[in-house]
Amino acid sequence: MSYSIETIQQTPDYEGQVVTTIISKKAEEPTQKAVLYVHGFIDYFFQDHMADAFTSSGINFYAIDLRKYGRSLLPHQHPNYCRDITEYFEDIDRAIEQITADGNNQLALLGHSTGGLITSLYAAKGAYAAKIDVLVLNSPFFEFNVSPFSKLALLVVSSILKPFPYLSLKGVLSPLYAQSVHKDFKGEWDFNLDWKPIEGFPSYYRWMNAIWRGHQQVQKGLLLQCPVLVMHAQRSSKPKEWNNDIQQTDTVLNVKHIKKYGKRLGKSVSFFEVPNGMHDLTLAHKQVREMVLSYMTSWIGEKLR
Repeated sequence: MSYSIETIQQTPDYEGQVVTTIISKKAEEPTQKAVLYVHGFIDYFFQDHMADAFTSSGINFYAIDLRKYGRSLLPHQHPNYCRDITEYFEDIDRAIEQITADGNNQLALLGHSTGGLITSLYAAKGAYAAKIDVLVLNSPFFEFNVSPFSKLALLVVSSILKPFPYLSLKGVLSPLYAQSVHKDFKGEWDFNLDWKPIEGFPSYYRWMNAIWRGHQQVQKGLLLQCPVLVMHAQRSSKPKEWNNDIQQTDTVLNVKHIKKYGKRLGKSVSFFEVPNGMHDLTLAHKQVREMVLSYMTSWIGEKLR
Protein backbone atom coordinates (compact mmCIF):
# COMPACT_ATOMS: atom_id res chain seq x y z
CA MET A 1 0.00 0.00 0.00
CA SER A 2 1.41 3.39 -1.02
CA TYR A 3 0.49 5.39 2.07
CA SER A 4 1.96 8.64 3.25
CA ILE A 5 2.34 8.54 7.03
CA GLU A 6 3.12 11.66 9.05
CA THR A 7 3.48 11.96 12.82
CA ILE A 8 2.65 15.43 14.14
CA GLN A 9 3.65 16.86 17.51
CA GLN A 10 0.64 18.26 19.35
CA THR A 11 0.27 20.52 22.36
CA PRO A 12 1.56 18.58 25.41
CA ASP A 13 -1.14 17.51 27.86
CA TYR A 14 -1.30 16.25 31.47
CA GLU A 15 0.79 13.19 30.47
CA GLY A 16 3.44 15.15 28.59
CA GLN A 17 4.33 14.71 24.92
CA VAL A 18 1.42 14.06 22.53
CA VAL A 19 1.49 13.06 18.85
CA THR A 20 -1.09 12.36 16.15
CA THR A 21 -0.46 10.17 13.11
CA ILE A 22 -2.05 11.02 9.76
CA ILE A 23 -2.20 8.30 7.11
CA SER A 24 -3.15 9.20 3.55
CA LYS A 25 -3.49 7.68 0.10
CA LYS A 26 -4.33 9.48 -3.13
CA ALA A 27 -7.21 8.48 -5.38
CA GLU A 28 -6.38 6.74 -8.65
CA GLU A 29 -7.46 9.85 -10.59
CA PRO A 30 -6.87 13.47 -9.50
CA THR A 31 -9.71 14.78 -7.34
CA GLN A 32 -10.50 17.42 -4.74
CA LYS A 33 -12.77 15.11 -2.74
CA ALA A 34 -11.50 13.51 0.46
CA VAL A 35 -12.65 11.34 3.34
CA LEU A 36 -11.16 11.40 6.84
CA TYR A 37 -11.55 8.22 8.91
CA VAL A 38 -11.50 8.16 12.73
CA HIS A 39 -11.24 4.74 14.40
CA GLY A 40 -12.85 3.45 17.59
CA PHE A 41 -11.75 2.42 21.10
CA ILE A 42 -8.99 -0.22 21.35
CA ASP A 43 -8.40 0.38 17.67
CA TYR A 44 -6.32 2.12 15.02
CA PHE A 45 -6.34 2.35 11.23
CA PHE A 46 -5.50 -0.97 9.52
CA GLN A 47 -8.40 -1.39 7.07
CA ASP A 48 -6.43 -1.23 3.80
CA HIS A 49 -9.39 -2.55 1.82
CA MET A 50 -11.51 0.39 2.97
CA ALA A 51 -8.87 2.86 1.79
CA ASP A 52 -8.77 1.04 -1.56
CA ALA A 53 -12.55 1.30 -1.90
CA PHE A 54 -12.38 5.07 -1.54
CA THR A 55 -9.36 5.69 -3.74
CA SER A 56 -10.77 3.51 -6.53
CA SER A 57 -14.04 5.49 -6.24
CA GLY A 58 -12.32 8.81 -6.89
CA ILE A 59 -11.99 9.98 -3.27
CA ASN A 60 -8.68 10.74 -1.55
CA PHE A 61 -8.38 8.76 1.68
CA TYR A 62 -7.07 10.02 5.02
CA ALA A 63 -7.10 8.39 8.44
CA ILE A 64 -5.77 9.35 11.83
CA ASP A 65 -4.48 7.29 14.69
CA LEU A 66 -5.72 9.45 17.54
CA ARG A 67 -3.41 10.47 20.38
CA LYS A 68 -2.60 7.49 22.65
CA TYR A 69 -3.82 5.00 20.03
CA GLY A 70 -1.97 2.81 17.53
CA ARG A 71 0.96 4.53 15.82
CA SER A 72 0.45 7.57 18.06
CA LEU A 73 0.77 5.70 21.38
CA LEU A 74 3.92 6.77 23.25
CA PRO A 75 5.63 4.74 26.02
CA HIS A 76 4.76 7.18 28.81
CA GLN A 77 1.04 7.33 27.96
CA HIS A 78 -1.97 5.38 29.24
CA PRO A 79 -3.40 3.64 26.15
CA ASN A 80 -6.62 5.07 24.68
CA TYR A 81 -7.03 7.50 27.58
CA CYS A 82 -8.70 10.89 27.67
CA ARG A 83 -10.45 13.08 30.25
CA ASP A 84 -12.67 14.86 27.74
CA ILE A 85 -13.73 14.05 24.18
CA THR A 86 -12.60 17.50 23.03
CA GLU A 87 -8.96 16.43 23.53
CA TYR A 88 -9.26 14.68 20.16
CA PHE A 89 -10.44 17.80 18.36
CA GLU A 90 -6.85 19.01 17.92
CA ASP A 91 -6.02 15.72 16.14
CA ILE A 92 -8.88 16.24 13.70
CA ASP A 93 -7.91 19.91 13.28
CA ARG A 94 -4.41 18.98 12.09
CA ALA A 95 -5.78 16.34 9.71
CA ILE A 96 -8.27 18.75 8.15
CA GLU A 97 -5.53 21.35 7.78
CA GLN A 98 -3.44 18.82 5.86
CA ILE A 99 -6.41 17.74 3.75
CA THR A 100 -7.06 21.37 2.82
CA ALA A 101 -3.38 22.06 2.14
CA ASP A 102 -3.35 19.07 -0.23
CA GLY A 103 -5.92 20.88 -2.39
CA ASN A 104 -9.10 19.11 -1.31
CA ASN A 105 -12.21 21.26 -1.09
CA GLN A 106 -14.89 18.67 -0.30
CA LEU A 107 -14.73 16.53 2.83
CA ALA A 108 -16.55 13.54 4.26
CA LEU A 109 -15.87 12.76 7.94
CA LEU A 110 -16.18 9.04 8.77
CA GLY A 111 -16.20 7.64 12.32
CA HIS A 112 -16.44 4.11 13.71
CA SER A 113 -17.82 3.32 17.21
CA THR A 114 -16.16 5.73 19.67
CA GLY A 115 -14.83 7.49 16.60
CA GLY A 116 -18.46 7.94 15.61
CA LEU A 117 -19.12 9.74 18.89
CA ILE A 118 -16.01 11.90 18.48
CA THR A 119 -16.76 12.85 14.87
CA SER A 120 -20.40 13.65 15.66
CA LEU A 121 -19.33 16.07 18.39
CA TYR A 122 -16.62 17.54 16.18
CA ALA A 123 -19.10 18.11 13.35
CA ALA A 124 -21.18 20.09 15.85
CA LYS A 125 -18.49 22.09 17.64
CA GLY A 126 -15.06 21.53 16.07
CA ALA A 127 -12.91 24.40 14.81
CA TYR A 128 -13.34 23.27 11.20
CA ALA A 129 -16.88 21.94 11.45
CA ALA A 130 -17.90 24.20 8.55
CA LYS A 131 -15.51 22.31 6.25
CA ILE A 132 -17.37 19.01 6.78
CA ASP A 133 -19.75 18.40 3.90
CA VAL A 134 -21.07 15.02 5.09
CA LEU A 135 -20.77 12.84 8.18
CA VAL A 136 -20.77 9.03 7.93
CA LEU A 137 -21.00 6.81 11.01
CA ASN A 138 -20.16 3.10 11.21
CA SER A 139 -21.83 1.68 14.35
CA PRO A 140 -21.48 4.87 16.42
CA PHE A 141 -21.15 4.63 20.21
CA PHE A 142 -24.02 6.74 21.56
CA GLU A 143 -24.87 4.79 24.74
CA PHE A 144 -23.30 2.24 27.08
CA ASN A 145 -24.54 -1.25 26.26
CA VAL A 146 -25.35 -2.18 29.85
CA SER A 147 -28.44 -2.38 32.05
CA PRO A 148 -29.82 0.87 33.52
CA PHE A 149 -28.67 -0.23 36.99
CA SER A 150 -25.14 -0.99 35.77
CA LYS A 151 -24.99 2.35 33.99
CA LEU A 152 -26.09 4.21 37.12
CA ALA A 153 -23.51 2.37 39.22
CA LEU A 154 -20.83 3.13 36.63
CA LEU A 155 -21.63 6.83 36.58
CA VAL A 156 -21.75 7.10 40.36
CA VAL A 157 -18.44 5.30 40.79
CA SER A 158 -16.75 7.26 37.97
CA SER A 159 -17.86 10.54 39.56
CA ILE A 160 -16.66 9.51 43.02
CA LEU A 161 -13.30 8.39 41.65
CA LYS A 162 -12.73 11.47 39.49
CA PRO A 163 -9.86 12.68 41.75
CA PHE A 164 -8.04 9.41 40.95
CA PRO A 165 -7.67 9.69 37.16
CA TYR A 166 -6.03 6.35 36.42
CA LEU A 167 -8.20 3.94 38.38
CA SER A 168 -9.66 1.46 35.94
CA LEU A 169 -11.62 -1.69 35.27
CA LYS A 170 -10.25 -4.65 33.31
CA GLY A 171 -12.25 -7.05 31.22
CA VAL A 172 -15.14 -4.66 30.57
CA LEU A 173 -15.24 -5.70 26.91
CA SER A 174 -15.42 -9.37 25.98
CA PRO A 175 -12.44 -10.69 23.97
CA LEU A 176 -14.88 -12.51 21.67
CA TYR A 177 -15.23 -9.54 19.31
CA ALA A 178 -11.48 -9.16 18.79
CA GLN A 179 -11.23 -12.93 18.31
CA SER A 180 -13.97 -12.76 15.69
CA VAL A 181 -11.87 -10.46 13.47
CA HIS A 182 -8.21 -11.46 14.01
CA LYS A 183 -6.77 -14.08 11.63
CA ASP A 184 -5.09 -16.05 14.44
CA PHE A 185 -8.50 -16.78 15.97
CA LYS A 186 -11.81 -16.77 14.05
CA GLY A 187 -11.38 -13.81 11.70
CA GLU A 188 -9.68 -12.72 8.48
CA TRP A 189 -7.68 -9.69 9.56
CA ASP A 190 -4.10 -9.14 10.64
CA PHE A 191 -3.57 -6.26 13.04
CA ASN A 192 -0.99 -5.23 15.63
CA LEU A 193 -1.91 -6.92 18.90
CA ASP A 194 0.14 -4.40 20.88
CA TRP A 195 -2.16 -1.65 19.59
CA LYS A 196 -5.37 -3.68 19.48
CA PRO A 197 -4.96 -6.50 22.02
CA ILE A 198 -7.42 -9.36 22.13
CA GLU A 199 -7.96 -8.84 25.87
CA GLY A 200 -8.32 -5.07 25.35
CA PHE A 201 -6.97 -2.22 27.44
CA PRO A 202 -8.20 -1.12 30.89
CA SER A 203 -11.30 1.07 30.89
CA TYR A 204 -10.46 4.07 33.05
CA TYR A 205 -13.26 5.54 35.16
CA ARG A 206 -12.23 9.05 34.13
CA TRP A 207 -12.45 8.00 30.46
CA MET A 208 -15.89 6.50 31.03
CA ASN A 209 -17.05 9.75 32.60
CA ALA A 210 -15.80 11.65 29.53
CA ILE A 211 -17.67 9.26 27.23
CA TRP A 212 -20.86 9.68 29.27
CA ARG A 213 -20.66 13.46 28.93
CA GLY A 214 -20.27 13.03 25.18
CA HIS A 215 -23.29 10.73 25.11
CA GLN A 216 -25.36 13.35 26.91
CA GLN A 217 -24.62 15.91 24.21
CA VAL A 218 -25.64 13.54 21.40
CA GLN A 219 -28.77 12.41 23.21
CA LYS A 220 -29.92 16.00 23.67
CA GLY A 221 -29.51 16.58 19.92
CA LEU A 222 -26.67 18.16 17.92
CA LEU A 223 -28.58 20.07 15.20
CA LEU A 224 -26.00 19.14 12.55
CA GLN A 225 -26.53 20.96 9.26
CA CYS A 226 -24.63 18.53 7.03
CA PRO A 227 -26.17 15.28 5.69
CA VAL A 228 -25.50 12.30 7.96
CA LEU A 229 -25.41 8.58 7.14
CA VAL A 230 -25.73 6.20 10.10
CA MET A 231 -24.82 2.58 9.33
CA HIS A 232 -25.41 -0.27 11.76
CA ALA A 233 -25.91 -4.01 11.96
CA GLN A 234 -29.42 -5.41 11.79
CA ARG A 235 -29.10 -7.13 15.16
CA SER A 236 -27.10 -7.04 18.39
CA SER A 237 -26.12 -9.92 20.66
CA LYS A 238 -24.23 -10.36 23.94
CA PRO A 239 -22.66 -13.84 23.79
CA LYS A 240 -20.79 -15.31 26.73
CA GLU A 241 -19.01 -17.95 24.65
CA TRP A 242 -18.12 -18.43 21.01
CA ASN A 243 -20.89 -18.99 18.46
CA ASN A 244 -21.14 -18.21 14.75
CA ASP A 245 -23.71 -15.48 15.37
CA ILE A 246 -20.87 -13.33 16.72
CA GLN A 247 -19.72 -12.61 13.15
CA GLN A 248 -23.23 -11.64 12.04
CA THR A 249 -24.33 -9.28 14.85
CA ASP A 250 -23.03 -6.26 16.75
CA THR A 251 -21.64 -7.77 19.95
CA VAL A 252 -20.32 -4.45 21.28
CA LEU A 253 -23.22 -1.98 21.00
CA ASN A 254 -27.01 -2.12 21.06
CA VAL A 255 -28.34 -1.19 17.61
CA LYS A 256 -31.55 0.12 19.24
CA HIS A 257 -29.45 2.86 20.86
CA ILE A 258 -27.82 3.71 17.52
CA LYS A 259 -31.19 4.07 15.80
CA LYS A 260 -32.74 6.01 18.68
CA TYR A 261 -30.01 8.59 19.13
CA GLY A 262 -28.92 8.72 15.50
CA LYS A 263 -32.21 10.47 14.75
CA ARG A 264 -31.17 13.31 17.05
CA LEU A 265 -27.98 14.21 15.16
CA GLY A 266 -29.46 16.70 12.73
CA LYS A 267 -32.12 17.60 10.22
CA SER A 268 -30.92 15.24 7.44
CA VAL A 269 -30.10 11.77 8.76
CA SER A 270 -30.22 8.61 6.64
CA PHE A 271 -29.88 5.06 7.98
CA PHE A 272 -28.41 1.93 6.42
CA GLU A 273 -29.25 -1.27 8.30
CA VAL A 274 -26.89 -4.09 7.34
CA PRO A 275 -28.13 -7.70 7.45
CA ASN A 276 -25.45 -9.99 8.94
CA GLY A 277 -23.35 -6.96 9.81
CA MET A 278 -20.99 -6.95 12.79
CA HIS A 279 -19.69 -4.11 14.96
CA ASP A 280 -17.16 -2.84 12.44
CA LEU A 281 -19.22 -3.26 9.30
CA THR A 282 -16.12 -3.02 7.10
CA LEU A 283 -14.69 -6.18 8.73
CA ALA A 284 -17.77 -8.37 8.21
CA HIS A 285 -17.87 -11.37 5.87
CA LYS A 286 -16.79 -10.56 2.31
CA GLN A 287 -20.25 -10.23 0.76
CA VAL A 288 -21.47 -8.04 3.62
CA ARG A 289 -18.46 -5.71 3.74
CA GLU A 290 -18.44 -5.27 -0.03
CA MET A 291 -22.08 -4.19 0.14
CA VAL A 292 -21.23 -1.75 2.95
CA LEU A 293 -18.25 -0.25 1.13
CA SER A 294 -20.20 0.06 -2.11
CA TYR A 295 -23.13 1.79 -0.40
CA MET A 296 -20.90 4.09 1.64
CA THR A 297 -18.67 5.21 -1.23
CA SER A 298 -21.68 5.69 -3.52
CA TRP A 299 -23.55 7.73 -0.90
CA ILE A 300 -20.55 9.95 -0.26
CA GLY A 301 -19.87 10.27 -3.99
CA GLU A 302 -23.43 11.47 -4.55
CA LYS A 303 -23.15 14.08 -1.81
CA LEU A 304 -19.70 15.38 -2.80
CA ARG A 305 -20.40 16.83 -6.25
